[in-house]
Amino acid sequence: MAGVKIRNLIKSYDDNEVMRDINLDIDDGEFVVFVGPSGCGKSTLLRMIAGLEDISSGDLFIGDVRMNDVPPAKRGIAMVFQSYALYPHMTLYDNMAFGLKIAGKSKAEIDAAVQKAAKTLHIDHLLDRKPKALSGGQRQRVAIGRAITREPSVFLFDEPLSNLDSALRVKMRLEFSRLHDELKTTMIYVTHDQIEAMTLADKIVVLSAGRIEQVGSPQQLYHHPANRFVAGFIGSPKMNFIDGKVVAIGGNGVLVELASGGRQSVAVDGSSLQIGAAVSIGVRAEHLMLDAKTPMLKAKFTVLEALGDFSYLYADSTASEEPLVLRVADTVSMLRGSEIGVSADPQRCHLFDQTGRALRRLDGSGGTAAPDQGRTAAQVA
Repeated sequence: MAGVKIRNLIKSYDDNEVMRDINLDIDDGEFVVFVGPSGCGKSTLLRMIAGLEDISSGDLFIGDVRMNDVPPAKRGIAMVFQSYALYPHMTLYDNMAFGLKIAGKSKAEIDAAVQKAAKTLHIDHLLDRKPKALSGGQRQRVAIGRAITREPSVFLFDEPLSNLDSALRVKMRLEFSRLHDELKTTMIYVTHDQIEAMTLADKIVVLSAGRIEQVGSPQQLYHHPANRFVAGFIGSPKMNFIDGKVVAIGGNGVLVELASGGRQSVAVDGSSLQIGAAVSIGVRAEHLMLDAKTPMLKAKFTVLEALGDFSYLYADSTASEEPLVLRVADTVSMLRGSEIGVSADPQRCHLFDQTGRALRRLDGSGGTAAPDQGRTAAQVA
């Protein structure tokens, strides 16, 4: 096993710089997920770790060895792609054994490695079958088993669950968690699915436009996003954003006047702000409340999305460019176009300045909140 260190990494195609100033530490045995929108650079970064893409500038270490010029086969890594890439004419056993045969391992070594991997993945009863006789989840397990037999220092996964249906994705997420607990090997996993990121990762790396926006645990990123991009990307449904301007700054937070005319207190450190500055309040769906008596704003109900034991209520407001989303009880019902009042606990709100930077939240006593916010790109560097 080994950790991964990346220092000042840059990737360019001719004059086009697609990855910039990447600095990252992945500890030995960690499960790290790269997440971000399409084109953010997460797969490119994974391929540079694998040696499938050249590094334009900077350093990559696996363990204590600089890997910039080391060929992929000698990096001690194993990679599993979105495509299973199994040999259709071979049995599962032969698919999993093929790499070891090429490496010149003995029959006894190969058999021991294949049997151990197959048992770990619960496919030892399928070893005589060919890929066409398997489900999508079973084929993906074979691809993972083929990687396990190599006993790599680092596993790399590039959107391995993208081809599976939703029910099977849930099952395979549990399998990945169990596998990591058993193997205790460093795993780096790329996905565009934030639910996979939140449920699998010890640490999430959020990327956007070729740079790291924030690094932290799932809980850190969810409750303490470093900026508006991370706040809007992590969480489903995404965070509500309400525009306004600062009208007062005190020891207990900032008072914001909304574009719709209402006011909302936000328990953040406003020492870097000025009166009249444009800001955005961020509130998650579960922290917005229906309030007919003292609402911060009013909105028009549009849609109720019933999900069993709770519902998501959508409403239009002049204070927000996009519909507001509230998580409400499953007993809530109303007519389309009805006016509703909405409020939020100041302790549950986030505040972002004009640059999108999140302001430090306060605890109940007026001091800065204790929980670690994770690391921004600047702090990682």
